[in-house]
Amino acid sequence: MTLLEHLQQRFPDSSKTTLRQLLQNGRVSVNGAVEKDAKVEIDDGDIVDVGPKPTQRSLPPGVTVLHEDDAVIVLLKPNGLLTVATERERENTLQAGLNRYLAGGGKERIHVVHRLDRETSGVLVFAKTFTAREALKEQFAEHSVDRLYIAVVEGAMEPAEGTIRSTLVEGADLRMRSTKKEGKLAITHYRTIETKDAYSMLEVTLETGRKNQIRAHLSEARHPVAGDQFYGATTNPLGRLGLHAKLLGFTHPVTRQRLSFTAPIPHAFRDLFR
Repeated sequence: MTLLEHLQQRFPDSSKTTLRQLLQNGRVSVNGAVEKDAKVEIDDGDIVDVGPKPTQRSLPPGVTVLHEDDAVIVLLKPNGLLTVATERERENTLQAGLNRYLAGGGKERIHVVHRLDRETSGVLVFAKTFTAREALKEQFAEHSVDRLYIAVVEGAMEPAEGTIRSTLVEGADLRMRSTKKEGKLAITHYRTIETKDAYSMLEVTLETGRKNQIRAHLSEARHPVAGDQFYGATTNPLGRLGLHAKLLGFTHPVTRQRLSFTAPIPHAFRDLFR
């Protein structure tokens, strides 16, 4: 008999539509493997298992899924949400929320590829498998990932377009600083796209991806990111950090297709320059 006929015998009170939904939702397995084809032939010795209805999946408030498949999930992270757990906070993080979200669909735990600061909003990619994570991390290490940020800074950059290059090292106060001693090379390209009154909006692209790289470089250029008191900002016109990850592009670790995802510039950013 077919798999659908087998299910009809087991659940005589269920309609064919309901049984087909069971199949499409991945709740039916044959000999330990998920089977969605209603017409597949079932032999007497086959073991057909119907899994329980998954709990409702939900993401942390403000998080939007831009893309999801079996290997990766791409999200729009709001400002104010930690990417990964810290010693002080383990539950209210994007990582923890995604683990709960995936558990609701019967999936394994999430794999962190990169991160955004708590107060930075924008596009993030996580891997669903270890293999996908390693492939994506290799792209980040090779600097083949496209990353474009929008930064609102105090004052006007001189020159209006340029590159900041230095070696960064983390101090005891957790602040990143340029040093002539041993450190990690950091390269930041910027372009001013608008200036009004005391603020400028920049497009920033990263050639490297060091901790707090944009914030440290712009601070040392004497134009700290608005709202970034930790790196010397004296004003907070947005009520948040003026940094947003607008674009993320990478090669899919399984299909090898080049993907690119963008997040709209926050309304607060645009309103400041109207």
